[in-house]
Amino acid sequence: MTRRAMLLASVGLGLVANLPGRLAARFTSFSPRPQKGLREPVEILEDRFGIPHVRANSVHDAYWAQGYLVARDRLFQLDLDLRRDLGRMAEAFGPSFLPADRAARLFHYRGDLKAELATIPSDVVDAVRGYCAGINARIDEIAAAPELAPREYGILGIAPLRWTLEDCVRRRGAGSDDADEEIRRAMLAARGLIDLEHWREPLRLDWDFTVPEELDCAAVSRDDLGALRDLDRPPAIEPALVARIDGALGRQLDREGRRIDLAAQGSNAWTVAGSRTASGRPILANDPHLAIGGFSPRHIVHLTAPGLDVIGAGYPGLPGIMQGHTDRFAFGRTNFHIDQTDLFVLETHPDDPDLYRRNGEWTPFDLVEDTIAVAGGPSERVTLRFAQGRAVIAQDRARHRAIAFATVTMLPGANMRFAIVAINLAKDWDGLRKAFRLHVSPTNLHYADIDGNTGWHAIGFAPVRPRHDGLFPAPGDGSFDWTGVMEVDEMPSVFNPASGRIISANAMNLPKDYPFAERILSFTWSDPFRHDRIDDVLAGQESHSLDDSVALLHDSFAIPAARLIALLPENPAPEAREAAAMLAGWNGDLDAESGPALLYEMVIAALSERFHAAIVPPEARDLISRVNLDAMLRALASLDSRLGNDPAGARRSLIEGALVDGWANAVEHAGTDPSQWRWGDLHRVNIAHPLSDIAAIAANFPPIDGGRSGGDGTTVMARGMRSGGGYEVRHGASFLFAADVGNWDRTRFLLLPGQSADPDSPHYRDFYKPWLAGEMMEWSFSRDAVDKAAVTRFTLSPD
Repeated sequence: MTRRAMLLASVGLGLVANLPGRLAARFTSFSPRPQKGLREPVEILEDRFGIPHVRANSVHDAYWAQGYLVARDRLFQLDLDLRRDLGRMAEAFGPSFLPADRAARLFHYRGDLKAELATIPSDVVDAVRGYCAGINARIDEIAAAPELAPREYGILGIAPLRWTLEDCVRRRGAGSDDADEEIRRAMLAARGLIDLEHWREPLRLDWDFTVPEELDCAAVSRDDLGALRDLDRPPAIEPALVARIDGALGRQLDREGRRIDLAAQGSNAWTVAGSRTASGRPILANDPHLAIGGFSPRHIVHLTAPGLDVIGAGYPGLPGIMQGHTDRFAFGRTNFHIDQTDLFVLETHPDDPDLYRRNGEWTPFDLVEDTIAVAGGPSERVTLRFAQGRAVIAQDRARHRAIAFATVTMLPGANMRFAIVAINLAKDWDGLRKAFRLHVSPTNLHYADIDGNTGWHAIGFAPVRPRHDGLFPAPGDGSFDWTGVMEVDEMPSVFNPASGRIISANAMNLPKDYPFAERILSFTWSDPFRHDRIDDVLAGQESHSLDDSVALLHDSFAIPAARLIALLPENPAPEAREAAAMLAGWNGDLDAESGPALLYEMVIAALSERFHAAIVPPEARDLISRVNLDAMLRALASLDSRLGNDPAGARRSLIEGALVDGWANAVEHAGTDPSQWRWGDLHRVNIAHPLSDIAAIAANFPPIDGGRSGGDGTTVMARGMRSGGGYEVRHGASFLFAADVGNWDRTRFLLLPGQSADPDSPHYRDFYKPWLAGEMMEWSFSRDAVDKAAVTRFTLSPD
């Protein structure tokens, strides 16, 4: 039998016979060769969306299949993440990556890996072992049949790395750090300008800034970020590659839009109790907001095995389903806010820079010698320094000073790469609360089950700081050390709230009775615009339906626009009248076809610039480069005394000037005829390979572009833009789902742009147009529905 015939023989429904042989092998069929790491045969059915439905005889084999399938669809994406996290970029792309590789290796767990694995439930460990084996099985297939390899490997001249269980423990990363905010506050305090921080990142709780005792704020500078800057901004793979590599290689996992305008950060989720829905069942909706424009950050799969039945989306390279539902409950997630990192300032010995003062004694750094392979050159020996397990990210030997970076990700037990599987294996709310002990990343976890229960739990590792609040760097002499992390039971949660609705959209959502002063989690949260809009809509619906949730996921009403309209002067200056009249007659909906929406985006940007110039003195502008939108609008509405001696006059002048500037910018970008202005003409959804500045990559991976969008980073239908980077959509909900809990075959979903990252696949861009139109699809979950929806069926067998 020929190889092509053997491939086709494994397909049950015959569709593959209509595809070219190479495509059949890559996208709808599997090699008949025995599969390493697989224990029993696994059946896979795929529907017209390219969603695989896995039927396995064990949990291990189900996750093996997830690893195999995500590698089939997204191997280069997950491989690039692995290479970056392991600090092995230089061995593929050359010496310019040495600083980034060195920084990455600072955040490898250096403790006992076997001991870490022993603390994780054995069924979870076995599932993750299967996931790694599944990825490796696909890599083995590519080694045996190089024509199956994603095109990037031939273009770049590299091969994929193999996956190990130990690396899943070792790869910790820096986590969700706020080190730049600590630095900024200390520098403002040194200048006597700390009150200006309110305009940049307002504290959302009643709290005062207090500089830790013995911290010399005048000595703090941006140089103290050290290796974190190397980690955040790796170099280009080729000198010509500047813009897009940042998105490809920046820390993507649970870092929602780090360089996107802060107003666009986060996600939406809501849970409505059955007492408030048309069906009488709970409804749960969720749309994680992540980067748009490069690799899709989600991949969908349905996993079934004895004790497991879960469908939804996960991050490529992270085992498990992050958002979706089991046969018992639906679960969604948004970013919660926990301050999980601190900078500690160390005093080093004047005669020996490898000694630092701790508890009154000179203590040696822990030194780790490592070797980084370099393409086209000799390997590089590096010395990594640690202080009490904290990476030393910067050192100034002349000033006898070093900076240690404390992050919860480096603590024993911080095994986030196992947490999602644990959540998938839970059977109910109590089981989830046990799984949360593994979950490191700060998250609002939404829950709704088939018995009608609804819940919310803030999860993630929260450090206990007995002597400071985490808003500034702290002395590293031992007196400000953490004393542990909070227990799951100490984190805020609700179960079956009387209101019948639960909302999280990254705004401050601590319950009123939560003792935040004793259990410090965070003082900074995202602006409340999306949260407040969701709350307004849900509060006004006596009987919420699944269609209502779909509509709300695509709601483009902008609360900031309504607040600006309310501030427009009644009799504006002549030069501002045309712009004022256009906005005054508008409803605040950022529809793609709206001309006033386009004008608003120009005006609000101009107002922010003018407000910044008026309120932030020159000596602070290097630290406060922009102002918080919510803080600005509140100040203008309340005629804040900080606007000067004549707040009303200052407000009028600022708004009239912004109207004039905004109109001029609209003319520049959209032409002189306001009747032809359309927000969607500027607000485009363009997707390209993150390395498309390399000519061969661009030629092999055609862009997916031209689509027009409404919304912005403040609307429920989040369509954020890169700060200072034009009007293209760079951030938002590439994956959305809404579930009528228990009626699982009616679950609605979308995925941008499709399941596969290979342009030869029929699922490379098949969701692009439906996503733009908001046409959510139904996925199949019950066995009968999956059988009916299947367009291909195949079986994998173990070796």
